[in-house]
Amino acid sequence: MVRIVPAGPEQGGKIMPAVRRAEVSWDGDLVSGSGRVTAATSHAFDGLPVTWGSRTEEADGRTSPEELIAAAHASCYAMAFSSDLAKAGHAPEHLDVGATVTFDRVDGRWTVVSSELRVRGRVPGIDAEGFRRLAEGARDGCPVSRALQGNVRLSVDATLAA
Repeated sequence: MVRIVPAGPEQGGKIMPAVRRAEVSWDGDLVSGSGRVTAATSHAFDGLPVTWGSRTEEADGRTSPEELIAAAHASCYAMAFSSDLAKAGHAPEHLDVGATVTFDRVDGRWTVVSSELRVRGRVPGIDAEGFRRLAEGARDGCPVSRALQGNVRLSVDATLAA
């Protein structure tokens, strides 16, 4: 049996909330301006270029808030799904997770409209239906999904490798 205990800073027996920060330095107006985004807590990335064009046209080596949401959603989902699989007695050997976030105009306003998750996995001892059922549960249970829920269309396409 696998027991998963989340790690976290504790104070008086209580797990404290995790707080993470990012910072952006922006120059110019929306259309011709540009910025740089930095992971201020972890320093895992520093000064990633971001522009309006990278959101609505070609990325051209720059990132966008939507790409960062996709990265957050895919990594959060991978953690939630691996946890759910292990709790069900089927620890995964490997999961490949992707997220596609769509940014579009709704009623004349730019809006994040969907996040489509795709997961392919090697998981011993589980059938395709069990894999799909747990995949859908993780879609609804991962913290980033819960943050997006009610505002963004969420979906998951789950495939169990033979």
